[in-house]
Amino acid sequence: MSHLKEINIPENASRRIGVVTSDVRDKSCKVEIQFSVKHPKYGKYIRRRSLIHAHDENNEAKLGDSVEIAECRPISKTKSWVVTRIVESASA
Repeated sequence: MSHLKEINIPENASRRIGVVTSDVRDKSCKVEIQFSVKHPKYGKYIRRRSLIHAHDENNEAKLGDSVEIAECRPISKTKSWVVTRIVESASA
């Protein structure tokens, strides 16, 4: 699949930082992004999470690593994000 080599990420692409929850698949990983939202009626903050499938070309991201991902063109049915860098490695 040589077409994956030409993935370019624009400067103004949306970027997020999350934690790798699964690195089982080849060249892919699941990244969990946690955030808080305010309840519309009661005002209490509720913890939410998003699970994003990200492309990891060299399989560098490991379970528990904190990574930065950027939005890109769709790579597969579920993948439209790319791992740009590893912010913090998980303690072994």
